[in-house]
Amino acid sequence: MTERVKRLLGLAPRRTGNTLIISSEKLERRVALLENGVLEEYSIERQTDRNIVGSIFKGRVKNIEHGLKAMFVDIGFEKNAFLHFWDALPAALDSGVEQVERSGNSKKKDRITAKDIPQIYPVGSEVLVQVTKGPISTKGPRITTNVSLPGRYLVLMPYSDQCGISRKIESPKERDRLRKVLRELDIPEGMGVIIRTVGEGQRARYFVRDLGLLLEQWRKIEETVNKRSAPVCAFEEPDLVERTVRDFLTDEIDEVHCDDEAAVKRMGELVGEISKRSKGRIQHYSGTAPIFENFGVQKQIDDAFHRQVWLPCGGYIVIDETEALIAIDVNTGRNKGGKDVEKTILQTNLEAADEMARQMRLRNIGGLIIGDFIDMKSRKDQQLVYQRMKDRLKRDKAKTHVLPISPLGLMEMTRQRAQESISGSVYESCPYCNGRGKVKSAMTMSVELQRSLHRVLRKHPDVHELKITVNPHVLQRLRSEDEELLIEIERKYEGRMTFRSDATFHHERFTIVDAQSGQELKD
Repeated sequence: MTERVKRLLGLAPRRTGNTLIISSEKLERRVALLENGVLEEYSIERQTDRNIVGSIFKGRVKNIEHGLKAMFVDIGFEKNAFLHFWDALPAALDSGVEQVERSGNSKKKDRITAKDIPQIYPVGSEVLVQVTKGPISTKGPRITTNVSLPGRYLVLMPYSDQCGISRKIESPKERDRLRKVLRELDIPEGMGVIIRTVGEGQRARYFVRDLGLLLEQWRKIEETVNKRSAPVCAFEEPDLVERTVRDFLTDEIDEVHCDDEAAVKRMGELVGEISKRSKGRIQHYSGTAPIFENFGVQKQIDDAFHRQVWLPCGGYIVIDETEALIAIDVNTGRNKGGKDVEKTILQTNLEAADEMARQMRLRNIGGLIIGDFIDMKSRKDQQLVYQRMKDRLKRDKAKTHVLPISPLGLMEMTRQRAQESISGSVYESCPYCNGRGKVKSAMTMSVELQRSLHRVLRKHPDVHELKITVNPHVLQRLRSEDEELLIEIERKYEGRMTFRSDATFHHERFTIVDAQSGQELKD
């Protein structure tokens, strides 16, 4: 049986190398990156959820809050976008980019401060902005005036004449070559570019072609901005398929499998503009089994998104998302180790650091993240875990910052939060427990019911017969452990109580009704 036949029958073996799996369904598209068969990156896009991070809008300033040092801009959404004064200032290059000076680029510009922003953008004025953070929960989008357009190998900055190279390209020889390439690019005056990490090892003509595409894209944006009044979207961030080609489909990817023929054709056209050889790596999957199940992705997703995630050594981490931060707790679990306890703890913590970095990418969690590692006495061991976390975070496309382990065994991290986490978009609060993850116990409900009975019977002394309806689990408790307590209540108030269960009742709900009038009694 050939590999092609196996694939068609859903029997493809576990693969080595880097593989992109794309599932395209009517309501959502999913992209998974497998490295030697292990899920490392995961993205979801739904038709009903519009991803606006990276999109460019021509907006109108609605009001300025001097106390917040911010303004609110109408970009066409229900909630106005938030523009901090600092995000309206010309930005310096990010710390992850080395600046490269170009000849004839030494003009000094007047320095703009935060105090100047209200005068530059008064209420009612139009402003071109880019979304840096999508609407999350009750908050509107966050925006900046520092517009940038990402391409395959370059990032174009239309309003900044600074140029740079990603510091993730570490080879001194390669950096020297890219500096030369950068200085030879025909970049319009007043604009700048950054060479992305994927530009490492690429020929000069690829950068020339990429710059041409980006400049044409910017010309169309300017055309829209000049012709239409605010609020209007001048540039929409590409959909998941196009972003995958732009950000993921590099020379490091060995194969791409997609179950949608139209998407395969479109990816081929997009890749063909840059590298015709790469088209051969994109394959249409037509097997009978769902593509994520065939390549073993679905089970990995199900396992990865549990609250408790197991580590290879037998330990595990527990991930809790709260309103303020993400808490990740590390436990030894089944990893009891041998006689060397310190070695066992270090092994568990190192594996936990690996899994934490992976989970942050998979779940797209951001903001403040606290890792509670198992206490290590050795400062050397603490440094090893800290260094492991820093190394694993290098591959994260989101900006991250991590601090050394504190004396309390906590590692504080921040991760750029551009949009809602995957759990926030896939799940909703449980309507039964209201997102608490717990309901009151049968004993607690028995105590609360008895309190209510005392209050009702004191408040209505003429009522002597009650009908009480509760959840079946609560009734089981009332008929066993608490039966004598209910009999005492009947004796004290010279009344009679009849209990019935209703499986449709919420665990924490009960009703007390006057048997004669049929009226529900409130305490």
